[in-house]
Amino acid sequence: MSKPDSFLPENRLLLDAVSEGIYGFDLNGNAVFINPAAERMTGWRADELLGHKIHDFHHHSHADGSHYPHEECPIYQTLKDGKAREISNEVFWRKDGSSFPVHYSSTPVWQEGNLKGVVAIFRDISLQKQTEQSLRQALEQVQALSEQLASENSLLQAELEDKRGPSQLTGSSACMQALQKQIRLVANTGSTVLIQGENGTGKELVARELHRLSSRRDKPMISVNCAAFSASLLESELFGHEKGAFTGASSRRKGRFELAHRGTLFLDEVAELSLEAQSKLLRVIQEQEFERLGSSETIKVDIRLIAATHHDLQKRVEQGLFRMDLFYRLNVFPLRVPPLRERVDDLPELVNQLLKGLSVKLGKPLSAIDKQSLDKLSKYSWPGNVRELQNLLEREAILTQHPILSLSTNQGLQPGNGRGQTLAEVEAAHILATLEQCQWRITGAQGASVRLGLPPSTLRSRMQKLGIRRP
Repeated sequence: MSKPDSFLPENRLLLDAVSEGIYGFDLNGNAVFINPAAERMTGWRADELLGHKIHDFHHHSHADGSHYPHEECPIYQTLKDGKAREISNEVFWRKDGSSFPVHYSSTPVWQEGNLKGVVAIFRDISLQKQTEQSLRQALEQVQALSEQLASENSLLQAELEDKRGPSQLTGSSACMQALQKQIRLVANTGSTVLIQGENGTGKELVARELHRLSSRRDKPMISVNCAAFSASLLESELFGHEKGAFTGASSRRKGRFELAHRGTLFLDEVAELSLEAQSKLLRVIQEQEFERLGSSETIKVDIRLIAATHHDLQKRVEQGLFRMDLFYRLNVFPLRVPPLRERVDDLPELVNQLLKGLSVKLGKPLSAIDKQSLDKLSKYSWPGNVRELQNLLEREAILTQHPILSLSTNQGLQPGNGRGQTLAEVEAAHILATLEQCQWRITGAQGASVRLGLPPSTLRSRMQKLGIRRP
């Protein structure tokens, strides 16, 4: 490659005038030409670099500071194979030890078919990289906010959907009439309500009726199943978190307390809260304020709290599993939802209501249930309560081809008022019969827990309590 003195004056003027940095290399990789723009960008003067391997001055390390051997340099590779290259993901180092991102090309110089050297042209792309980084950060923030808003909107829509219609609490029995009277008395007071009852009795329906009849009916009712989250995740669900509060917290997220502001917060299975979460919940109830995880900022809220559990909270207090002070805070106005076996007089009304819903859901004309089947239902003990009834009717509705439902003979419904039998004995017999029908499979679509309308964990707990073991 020609030495700098051999450049024609007009060519020198052009090369000196361009804003890009230009280096010329001979076949040994030594600098033979450096223009003023290259000097300005790197801080190295031409007389310091001419005749030397420029790689050792400005290209010796990667962006992270690790060594960059010259034989791996694209410029030197072009000297070997004569192929042009274009690079945008490297840095050049200045004389003062700082670096800047560059876009550069290495182009072979040929003369009469022989490779004579390489010309490298580069430009500082710091501003471009900063702009790209800013755009990426902005896009990440937009995406995070979009996901958060979508999540919150989905949650709120789910909570608001079909919650302003007529009451779904069905029953004209004395115990249900007494329950509905209590609901009307406390609904608009704003007092904390503790709903107790067995699994499947409809505790959430009671909570929704309390919200529907309250002055907060136009605000959301936000539900949290305290048994569905681990202790660490539950705290984030309840109180929210800041970005970076824990691994995976890529953006700020509002908790259920914040979403329920001026509305109602329903804590289902409140007995499953860890003692640590109970302590934080107590503070929120007392002071109506909290902090998100990872933040010291206090957020004030105005919520009406409704809690529910199938446990005896008084016993859990005695066992040291539940805080006594929290129990008294929640137990301001206790409501007990009666099990289905105590309100068998409501069965005809319940069945009709459930069949109407199933008719819409399944697209079948289901108008009633025959008297023989209704008699069977009234003699059964219903350990899974209304949820078990609903599941049973849905299975039969799927199988039937007639508008009048008739229960099949293999339902395993054992009478619950047989002479000489305790309730536990009736329940054990029914669970055992169901397990045998399901080949002792507990979970899954064909499992006993689905047939009984119970969560698998509850079924296993009852099996242990009743001494039911697989033979």
